[in-house]
Amino acid sequence: MSGTRRWIIGGAGLAGLTVAAAAASYPWLFRRTCLTWGATPEEVTGELPGDELLAKPDIVTTRAITIDAPPSAIWPWLVQMGSGRGGVYTYDWIENLFGLGMHSADAILPQFQHLKQGDELPLGPGRPLMRVEVFEPERALGVRFEDGNWVWIFALLPDGGRTRMVSRNRIAMPGAGAATRLFYMLVMEPGSLVMERRMLLGIKERAERLAGQRATSEPPAPAPSDPAPP
Repeated sequence: MSGTRRWIIGGAGLAGLTVAAAAASYPWLFRRTCLTWGATPEEVTGELPGDELLAKPDIVTTRAITIDAPPSAIWPWLVQMGSGRGGVYTYDWIENLFGLGMHSADAILPQFQHLKQGDELPLGPGRPLMRVEVFEPERALGVRFEDGNWVWIFALLPDGGRTRMVSRNRIAMPGAGAATRLFYMLVMEPGSLVMERRMLLGIKERAERLAGQRATSEPPAPAPSDPAPP
């Protein structure tokens, strides 16, 4: 066997061992970070409006980010989300590999600002619909997928002039076998972190830009008038 061939085979074996080691260590070393990226312990354990829609999930993710903007600058981006609407502010090219037709908007779209409880949001052509089940303007937005096995909640928690945005997924996997659950844990969970992290950062960028635009467009407050002479 040539040296080059031995190097290739040895390299492939090492890569396989590395992947196997990563997969074996993920549940104990990295999974909690994956499922709770950016969230505080209080946010992870705290109740959100809509938790009751799926009382016994198999998987819960709670991820969060601080946005230097008030809830009023974040809410418009949330209510216009969806395929054929404002997108979901993540990696569109990855979403569209799966035919979801996502095109993340960089502007507020007035035609999609009239969302209400009970409305249906498209995930993509031929995909399950999401129904709005929680609608508390500038506080909480929650959707449930039509099969009832996935609830996605966004909560906006004011913190001075900033806002904590918490994103929680509650997922049930009825009837899933061990192989399916293992695949979901080792592949789908890390993948969901990659996509959701980009989404949270995408909303943060847009909301902070909108808040800045609003601040510069507001007329200055009138100066206090001098007291009248005695």
